[in-house]
Amino acid sequence: MNYITNIPLLLQAQRTQTPAEEEAEEEEEETEELGHVDTYADYKPSKSTIGISHPDIVVETNTLSSVPPPDITYTLSIPDPTINCGLLSALQLEAIIYACQQHEVILQNNQRAGFLIGDGAGVGKGRTVAGIILENYLKGRKKALWFSVSNDLKYDAERDLKDINAPTIPVHALNKIKYGDTATSEGVLFATYSALIGESQAGGQRRTRLKQILDWCKPGFDGVIVFDECHKAKNATSTKMGKAVLDLQHKLPLARVVYASATGASEPKNMIYMSRLGIWGDGTPFKTFDDFLHAIEKRGVGAMEIVAMDMKVSGMYIARQLSFSGVSFRIEEISLDDDFKLVYNKSAKLWAETLAVFIRAADELCLVSRKSLWGQFWSSHQRFFKYLCIAAKVRCLVELANKELEAGKCIVIGLQSTGEARTREVLDENDGHLDRFVSAAEGVFKALVQKHFPSEKPRREKAPGNKRKRKPRGRQPKFPKHTMVDPGGVINISDDSSTDTDGMDTDSNSSPDSLLDNNNNDDDVIFVDSKNTWIEEMKQGLLNKIADLGKELPLNTLDELIDKLGGPEKVSEMTGRKGRVVRRPDGSVRYESRAEQSHTIDHINLKEKDRFMCGEKLVAIISEAASSGISLQADKRVKNQCRRVHMTLELPWSADRAIQQFGRTHRSNQVTAPEYIFLISELAGERRFASIVAKRLESLGALTHGDRRATESRDLSKYNFENKYGTKALDKITKAILGHIESKVSPPKGYPGGDALFFRDMKHGMMDVGIFCKEPRFGLSTEKDCSITKFLNRILGLEVHKQNSLFQYFTDNFDYLIEKDKKEGKYDMGILDLAPGNDEIYEEKQETFMTVGNPQDGQVVLYKISVDRGMPWEEAYEKAQNLNSPDEGFYLSYKLRGNHPCVLLAEQGRGRNFIVYKPNIGKQAHPESLDNLQQRYRKVTPDQAKDSWESQFNFSFGKCSHANWNGKCKKIEEGQECLQGMRLRQYHMLCGALLRVWKRVADVVSDITSSSILQIVRLKTKNSNKQVGIKIPENCVARVRVELLKMDEEVKRRRKEREQHAQEQRLAEQRQLKQQLQDIHLLAKPYSQPQSLSQSHRTQNFYLSLTQPFWVGEEVLDLTVSSSPSPDSTEGGLGLVSLSRGAQNYSFYTET
Repeated sequence: MNYITNIPLLLQAQRTQTPAEEEAEEEEEETEELGHVDTYADYKPSKSTIGISHPDIVVETNTLSSVPPPDITYTLSIPDPTINCGLLSALQLEAIIYACQQHEVILQNNQRAGFLIGDGAGVGKGRTVAGIILENYLKGRKKALWFSVSNDLKYDAERDLKDINAPTIPVHALNKIKYGDTATSEGVLFATYSALIGESQAGGQRRTRLKQILDWCKPGFDGVIVFDECHKAKNATSTKMGKAVLDLQHKLPLARVVYASATGASEPKNMIYMSRLGIWGDGTPFKTFDDFLHAIEKRGVGAMEIVAMDMKVSGMYIARQLSFSGVSFRIEEISLDDDFKLVYNKSAKLWAETLAVFIRAADELCLVSRKSLWGQFWSSHQRFFKYLCIAAKVRCLVELANKELEAGKCIVIGLQSTGEARTREVLDENDGHLDRFVSAAEGVFKALVQKHFPSEKPRREKAPGNKRKRKPRGRQPKFPKHTMVDPGGVINISDDSSTDTDGMDTDSNSSPDSLLDNNNNDDDVIFVDSKNTWIEEMKQGLLNKIADLGKELPLNTLDELIDKLGGPEKVSEMTGRKGRVVRRPDGSVRYESRAEQSHTIDHINLKEKDRFMCGEKLVAIISEAASSGISLQADKRVKNQCRRVHMTLELPWSADRAIQQFGRTHRSNQVTAPEYIFLISELAGERRFASIVAKRLESLGALTHGDRRATESRDLSKYNFENKYGTKALDKITKAILGHIESKVSPPKGYPGGDALFFRDMKHGMMDVGIFCKEPRFGLSTEKDCSITKFLNRILGLEVHKQNSLFQYFTDNFDYLIEKDKKEGKYDMGILDLAPGNDEIYEEKQETFMTVGNPQDGQVVLYKISVDRGMPWEEAYEKAQNLNSPDEGFYLSYKLRGNHPCVLLAEQGRGRNFIVYKPNIGKQAHPESLDNLQQRYRKVTPDQAKDSWESQFNFSFGKCSHANWNGKCKKIEEGQECLQGMRLRQYHMLCGALLRVWKRVADVVSDITSSSILQIVRLKTKNSNKQVGIKIPENCVARVRVELLKMDEEVKRRRKEREQHAQEQRLAEQRQLKQQLQDIHLLAKPYSQPQSLSQSHRTQNFYLSLTQPFWVGEEVLDLTVSSSPSPDSTEGGLGLVSLSRGAQNYSFYTET
């Protein structure tokens, strides 16, 4: 009772709303406009009707599903039995049709258009490519080129052709053909990308594979060239391999090019090879690939989706992937035990000490060029801690694997690296004998100090009269090069096959003599500097400490895993390494080659795969290098149909790469979908990277065990640090730690010793991992070129609690910067849904404009869309009837707004949060907490809420909230437009061939709004039309329309000019034709017949056949003139003139 009597007082006290509160409510009502919905939609061919459905559920991104592919004009030659028996599914046949259809198009640069297959792992890209080759083979194009990443995949290519009933098409491996040999007449020439740059100097003659391929193809080649996994061919502009790929396309302009890459259109830099797509070059908005790349990267995350849509609409791109429905995944968090943390922290301290010793030695020797030294140092540092991170999970993985094996499942373990380089080094050091498992981490550390410790070579002088002996020819023993280190002037350079860093730079005062080999020169006189002793002592001191640490370091992960899971007899190993360390039955350990009798190492992985697939072995270990193209799913055609449990010890930092790795065990035609287990430790933010991959799997339809991540945002970009926010956050934290700026983000709570100690520890830590360097003039500063990847790799070298705190501080800054930009409207949200969940979306108006195209013109459409976002009383009342919780239902505000209080409907969300519905805006974007709700609103019955609801619903149709609240609106009084809180919202969207107008529109929007971001949105209208396009801000519409009209007129003018030119050409040809006919008339005179012949005889023989070529323009006309009797006369006749011009035939009668 007291509660009710106090209401009028409350209303009086709170009737006036503060500006801050009003702003907050305005923001609540206006943030609903855009949101994210599910990322993928089920896929079925929309225009192609042939073929049997694909055996598994396939999906396509929502964005691509909103645009249709072009109409089909191509007729397949693939025989009916192949189609009707389902050897190629409807999905694969659709891709073959569109590829062959696109190959009929010639671009403006006179090259044949190419086609990009962007299908994900498991959809059957191999069969699709085989189908394209078969189709062209049946059309008489008997030669094809197929490039891939590994020679082993040649067997897959043969299998794919056999599977589609084309076993007669031979596949020749280029690596088995001698240089210069072009004898193979027809079929598929299979080669790797690296083979493209192969060359031979045999017999003093330089031969290249590229020339051999071109000679085999012959000029005018119009067969198929397949670039499979083309993104793996490395940088096209800076490497020989990349240039060869572009060169081959340039030299065979009429070849039918097919690009196959699952990440082709997700990373723009991977598209550099795709010169045949016609997106850049003559007749396009982008003159060069660099222009295209710059435009796309500048425009933000949604731009690549627009490119993909444009490509699909133009018929040059298709991209589907297997749905992950049925797949389940879980994240196993492995807590590090105290012993491991102790070893890890010891390692971090020893690396910090090693860095200091390296710097001291380099300074003492006054080394000028240190780039290569640090290249070796940091690559070893990164590998050492990666090995340590992986080793931390081995024990847990073995326990999990044994548990799953007992449950009748089989195991696939994904690894990135094998640690073979270190094993071979120890083998070489021990003359080919090995009696223990090797620690890869220790090996990396030891090799760095032994081979790359700053030093100078001994200065040698020849003893009088002694000639230098030649190095003996032939193969040298495979031992690491160890030369004693003595000061003198030359940096000691040693081989290190396990790194990809360049060799050390030589100092400027090195002499030619000092660089020569000193083998077999016993008479050399060596001068030793006094510095040598203590430098050697420093080096030896480090090696001793490494040896002590090595006793505690974990062993090589791969060898340990195989050993603990039952040895090579129980484990199928599919990696690139040539040998391994194994435990014999008697308990002794030895090194053995992986090669088997009568099998080369190339065939071993295929043999091991077969053993796993037939159930001989139930555990498979695959490395990233060897996994390309290998299928390990529970295939219906193989004996081993146990459910696959795919475990990852090391997740790649790219979600796309992780999904591709999972594609080994999740493919078409499987009995059961796999389970994925991510094993993650508490180190260096691994949890965060696992959640990136988890998000992608969720969006692809996989199920998570438990719902721990359900409250996180669906915005995947939030987890990607390699962007401008990551770079900014890194800049902020380095400056804050150095004390250059005041940090707006506070350090992680609970750091031992508080904030001051946090900043001090982080400063020392960043110096220990080389992110901060001491400059003689500037003091402490950040290392040049310190990228996000470098930062994330380097902080692995900090002690466990320090790296976790630093990573937390970095991510807090990262999140803060994104939130700040979101509030200021500067954040690029990618592709968002306009009014998600709203069915009342109408197309009011559309205007069409022509756009320039390559080779054909396109069009864009400017739509005016209206959205009624309100919620009628009937709908609200019906929803309220289904609510059961005591706090759910209708609420009225304590404050009056105009003559009525505000009204809302609250529905229980997660925890104490409530989903809020309002009459004017429908569902509010942000949930409200119960506490917040009860401070401002009171719960009422539906009858009490009805009047206020209907009043606000009707009023807000044409008037803003200010008019409702205050009786008037300042903006309206000033003659401006105000849409605040209105039910009906209007938007302008530009759809169609957006890539061709992107720059023009962006320039206009940027000029008016000072933001280069074009917000890409998608929507579904009331009549189920899907649209994706650029949302044009209201204040930019007029200028954008003017710009589009200009372009439209330009295209129409060009088209008119082309038509005029064609018309003039036709008239000129007709004039020439007329002239030719007059000439013919003179030639076509009948010859006189002998008088003695009878009339009938003369008529029958009155044929004058005259065949003579005539020229019209640049064409030859075939002319045949024959006299024939006139239908009206028995005496005379008409000359029948037949003209053939190209495909056209003309017939005329001339007087004779």
